[in-house]
Amino acid sequence: MKQKIFDLMPPATLVALLVFWANAPKTWLDQWWLLTVVGFVVIAFVLMLEYFNERYEGWRLNKTEFFTDLFYVALNSTVISWAARTLADEPMMALKKSLGIATPWVSTLPFLVQALMVMTIWELGQYWMHRWMHNNALLWSLHAPHHHVTQLNAAKGYVGNPIELFLIGLGVVVMFDWDVEAMLAGFSCLTAIAIYAHANVRADPPIWYSYVFTTIRNHSLHHTALSYEDTRCNYGNSMIIMDRIFGTYREGESEVVGQGDRRRLSIKEQWLFPVQMWLDRMKEERSPPASRN
Repeated sequence: MKQKIFDLMPPATLVALLVFWANAPKTWLDQWWLLTVVGFVVIAFVLMLEYFNERYEGWRLNKTEFFTDLFYVALNSTVISWAARTLADEPMMALKKSLGIATPWVSTLPFLVQALMVMTIWELGQYWMHRWMHNNALLWSLHAPHHHVTQLNAAKGYVGNPIELFLIGLGVVVMFDWDVEAMLAGFSCLTAIAIYAHANVRADPPIWYSYVFTTIRNHSLHHTALSYEDTRCNYGNSMIIMDRIFGTYREGESEVVGQGDRRRLSIKEQWLFPVQMWLDRMKEERSPPASRN
């Protein structure tokens, strides 16, 4: 019975979020910080599930991992969020207004349909950006720090190089005239799915859920330590159905995650990772000949 309850937690969380946003007072919908608060609540809830029913002992959260994850959650909720809004969302909305683009028909759709459309459009862009990052050397150097994590936990989806975190957060959802509550519901559900997909929770949702949405089983395979080539599958951050449609889905699970020598990178190393090769080369060129030997 306990395991059945945990298996239902991911879909139950989505239902709870949809009900919350569908019935949220209108005055709350103008407070965009509420989206961040809801995200924090989901992370805290899933961390609690990790404590009571962990998937792998080797992924058990320790103090170092916890505070690193907390740092990245704060970074994403402030600096990265501000950068995406200022450098991408606001210019796109200004362009939309200047070109006279309008989609009034969108807001006439039922709340649930709008929320699902927000999720699908956003995840479609996420899928192709993520896939590109695994198939382009420069973009991989930005994305690789996320794959150097050696365990998976609720907030691990927030961990990575800041430039990659900015790029993976870009989308065209703001070009549509959604009802605010539907947009917030869509983003909340995507966040919750991604949190569960990185969480050390022994939860295997029903087949209808795992066919459409990403779970820890398939996403752990994407983080596998077998080889870089073995990570080139299951790109859907929240919607694994994208992989099923575009032919990159692979069945399976991996307990051992990480890349290279599976050495845990510090925050500094994660940030310098894309340029570390050039820094090492410059350091070698500047060193005295004797020290090179």
